[in-house]
Amino acid sequence: MNTDADAAGPSGHALQQTVQKKIDELLRSIGKCLKKYDQLPQPPATYLNNGTNNLILEETSYNMVEMEREHSKLLQACTEQQMSVYDVLMGTVHGGSGGLFFVYASFGIAATLMPGGRTAHSRFKIPILLDEFSTYNIAHDSDIAQLIKQTDLIIWDEAPMQHRFAFECLDRSLRDIMKAVDPSRFDMPFGGITVILGGYFRQILPVITFGSRADIVAACITRSRLWQLCNIYVLTENMRLRQGSTDLEIEDLKWFTQWVLYIGNGNVLPPRVTDMPYMENRILIPPRFCDLNMENSIENMISIIFPGFLESCRDPEYLSKRAVLTPTNQTVGHLNSLIVDMVPGDSISYFSVDSAEEFGGTNEDLNIAFPVEYLNSLNVAGMPPHDLKLKVVMW
Repeated sequence: MNTDADAAGPSGHALQQTVQKKIDELLRSIGKCLKKYDQLPQPPATYLNNGTNNLILEETSYNMVEMEREHSKLLQACTEQQMSVYDVLMGTVHGGSGGLFFVYASFGIAATLMPGGRTAHSRFKIPILLDEFSTYNIAHDSDIAQLIKQTDLIIWDEAPMQHRFAFECLDRSLRDIMKAVDPSRFDMPFGGITVILGGYFRQILPVITFGSRADIVAACITRSRLWQLCNIYVLTENMRLRQGSTDLEIEDLKWFTQWVLYIGNGNVLPPRVTDMPYMENRILIPPRFCDLNMENSIENMISIIFPGFLESCRDPEYLSKRAVLTPTNQTVGHLNSLIVDMVPGDSISYFSVDSAEEFGGTNEDLNIAFPVEYLNSLNVAGMPPHDLKLKVVMW
């Protein structure tokens, strides 16, 4: 392989090796390494830090003083109910007994925003296509396997959204890996590692393409063999009620929370209005939650949810406490565009690639089959839109 770095002499080789080292570090952060890709140019073995497990280094390099201070602060804010659950869970971790636990509550923050947090798919290499016999693609001599062998606790939030095969797959994989630590761990759930699942079953369940209600229920973790081994803890005290500054606000929050729970439990019956067709999924919103004197417009909705937006749009805490929930990505894109337009400053447009490759016909056939206008109109789930407008906000 002849590169510009080769032609640049010794300094070019040093630059190429520096790039290769950075690539190796990025690969090691996700449990891989450069030497596993023989088709890529390889630097001298001594140039790479092959003896260091970056995953273990990353998980053991926290500021312990700061973490202990934060831990003490959070413990003081816990309720009596939360402390009882905390004591039980930490007892299993320190005692090494392991086990599967489900805490019926959301942890309230995305895992990727927590120190060392990762999505389950990126950390455990969950296969895209799962079945009841799947195992994770983790080799016993890999960095991620060495990290798992030193792991005592796994916390998995939003568990009800995940297919039960993912948890069963993790159970099989951890048993296989942890038996190298102690053969008896092969017979323990999740290889003897304490696994804590969190989430609400009233929220989104596993998404099954064209699946019926029965298919969705069958995919839930409650239908897994692991559920029989699960210790369930229900946190009944709503922490959001503490946000009310007056007795009236606390009472309104309590009333609204109870009404939402009734909807989640299916206790709110559909309205039987003579001029409307009966629909099972339709509910009647109480008048106390509606402002009938205000025009029903998107602009008014944004102004109510984001009061004083121009003055506070640079405040991360202000933005993190507000959200607009919508059922479709199309509505999300429309609302995002309106809100971004309100942010001071000039917007910058970033366009996606609008060309197709690996087409068996001629260029003329390619342009006819995949016109640019069609490619620009695609809006794939999980991908940004073709025309992504962003603004730089100075904090």
